[in-house]
Amino acid sequence: MRVQGGIDGTALQQRLHAHAAIGATDAGGVCRIALTDADRAGRDQIVAWMRECGLHVQVDRIGNIFGTRTGQEAHAAPVMTGSHIDTVATGGRYDGNYGVIAGLEVVRWLDARGIGTRRPIVVAAFTNEEGVRFMPDMMGSLVHAGGLSLAQALDTTGTDGARLGDELARIGYAGDLPCGSIRPHAFVELHIEQGPVLEAEGIDIGVVHDLQGISWQEIAITGQSNHAGTTPMHLRRDAGYCAAAIAVFVRGLAGGAGGTLVGTVGAIGLHPGLINVIAARATLTVDLRHTDEALLQRAEEQLAEYLQQLAAEQGVRIAARRLARFAPVRFDERIAARIAAAAAARGYSHRRMTSGAGHDAQMMARICPSAMVFVPSHQGISHNPREYTAQRHLAQGADVLLDVVRSLADAP
Repeated sequence: MRVQGGIDGTALQQRLHAHAAIGATDAGGVCRIALTDADRAGRDQIVAWMRECGLHVQVDRIGNIFGTRTGQEAHAAPVMTGSHIDTVATGGRYDGNYGVIAGLEVVRWLDARGIGTRRPIVVAAFTNEEGVRFMPDMMGSLVHAGGLSLAQALDTTGTDGARLGDELARIGYAGDLPCGSIRPHAFVELHIEQGPVLEAEGIDIGVVHDLQGISWQEIAITGQSNHAGTTPMHLRRDAGYCAAAIAVFVRGLAGGAGGTLVGTVGAIGLHPGLINVIAARATLTVDLRHTDEALLQRAEEQLAEYLQQLAAEQGVRIAARRLARFAPVRFDERIAARIAAAAAARGYSHRRMTSGAGHDAQMMARICPSAMVFVPSHQGISHNPREYTAQRHLAQGADVLLDVVRSLADAP
């Protein structure tokens, strides 16, 4: 694999910091939730940078942004890279953003040296990857890949009651490009790890060969509100207790699967929420993830069985509602091998690994060969203003992205 210099790490870092100023929080992080005014400003900056690079910019009907660099064979399927620019409410400056801006740095590097490629190169910024305001997450890439209809996505109601299609139009990013009309030859996503493995092992590059399946559910419990002092414990229909019991069960379920299943109760709400009143209602979320589809399904079944048992024992009603469900993904082995070879050619240490988080690449893998490149996250911290990756590692990841995208774009 050819090695001819690398990405300017200082310029990459400066653009990441400049973009992080859009939606900046007092804590030093970024709040750029999908289809808000901050998201619009972030999109405007990305589009401006794409045009500075001479890319042909298109926006599809779900708001995905594509900047295309022409190839020598104009009608050949393009090589696509990119990620997302929306964040969680307490986000950092690297999650998603890094993959989009590094893709633009690849284009700048090629342009500065007058290097053409056989295939076009597309840098993508997908809509609503985080799924904070509108569920499910990875929505833009899911619609692009045909896994969710455009009509259903546009009719999604956000946590604030807003309709996605209306908000997309309001911020000016309801494009006219038919969704899925750009079908790549290959897709490569560069991302921070969002976990501690690479840093703990002193490894420069993660070669992501698979991604965990994800199961999100919301569980609603209906019991009976009553006096906290006068109601005997054995006569209570306590929704709060049931919520706590489910959280404990999920933890045990994960621990009993050999450490490979992960389970999280990330949100619990109680009503009426008073210190001296037994909770009448409770809602909680359950997040289950596993790389094996059969084992993930078994965990879902065990949870469902437990909910039935608990409801009968405690005299409450329990209803579960699926929020999102994605099967595990095995990425393309040939692209993973290219990533490993590119890292080795530059003298960067690397290892194969699984992604525990969801990414746009898992949706793109439905329609084209795809894989991911990870770089270390300091202390594994992400979705947090303290999210940090050193400039050296940012540049190394961009170097690997450059080499892989270039080799794929020159492939027959």
